[in-house]
Amino acid sequence: MAEVVLNNIVKSYNKGEVIAVNNVSFEVNKGELYGLIGPDGAGKTSIFRILTTLILPDSGTASVSGYDVVKNYKIIRKKVGYMPGKFSLYQDLTVEENINFFATVFGTTVKENYDLIRDIYVQLEPFKSRKAGKLSGGMKQKLALCCALIHRPIVLFLDEPTTGVDTISRKEFWEMIKKLKQEGITILVSTPYMDEAKLCDRIALILNGRIISIETPNNIIKKFPDKLYAIKANNMGKLLNDLRNNKLIKTCFAFGEFHHITFQNDGINMQSKLIENLQNAGYQNIEIKEITPNIEDCFINLMN
Repeated sequence: MAEVVLNNIVKSYNKGEVIAVNNVSFEVNKGELYGLIGPDGAGKTSIFRILTTLILPDSGTASVSGYDVVKNYKIIRKKVGYMPGKFSLYQDLTVEENINFFATVFGTTVKENYDLIRDIYVQLEPFKSRKAGKLSGGMKQKLALCCALIHRPIVLFLDEPTTGVDTISRKEFWEMIKKLKQEGITILVSTPYMDEAKLCDRIALILNGRIISIETPNNIIKKFPDKLYAIKANNMGKLLNDLRNNKLIKTCFAFGEFHHITFQNDGINMQSKLIENLQNAGYQNIEIKEITPNIEDCFINLMN
């Protein structure tokens, strides 16, 4: 049974000039870890705000746990947890005061649901008397998650929860998400980081307010239409431009220390032909190898 349902949702701003959500439909199953993946400005936050009843859609319908986001907003607010992308807790209150406050707002106590937040709270406990505004980015993230969970929500919305935190904190946060999934909580997480997509059960790739693909991460990768290669040489800046103008090359995008390419016609001798072309153009230390596409490769392919 679907826990979250959107049907043809549209949301615009500035009197219709900016369409943030453009006819979006998808369903999230009970207990699923569902990722909404896309760049800044793709419409992720607007979708989350609609589902958490903070803003109204212009058209379409949406429901959470069977409750309509417009008609039953009071019920939904008691059943969901929402962690916005920007830290929004009371910065002049301590860690402990923030958690107790949000527990009181939802008519519960920290003790009542302590088992749910225990693994997160033990990391915060040494700082429980510190004001929230004085916490590091990673600790603010953990505090915000505790406050979103303190009433034991059925559905948890995490809007870009790892943006702006260090790599270790990102990894720790995803470990916490996995444990929450084991508690049976349905989790929707949005992120611009393509490497986090593979950690979800299913993902919806979104661009300019439109869903361009919904699949499991593995199935999205399997649908990549061409063999993909990574190539590098000296003078990578010039190489990028030359590859994009090479008649052998279908696509070329920069990825870290390599460029990722596909061939127009991927025959047996294409790699050797390309190497010969590049050597004739003066390139040295040429390295090319076939690779497995990642989610970012697939996203770029769908964009184009």
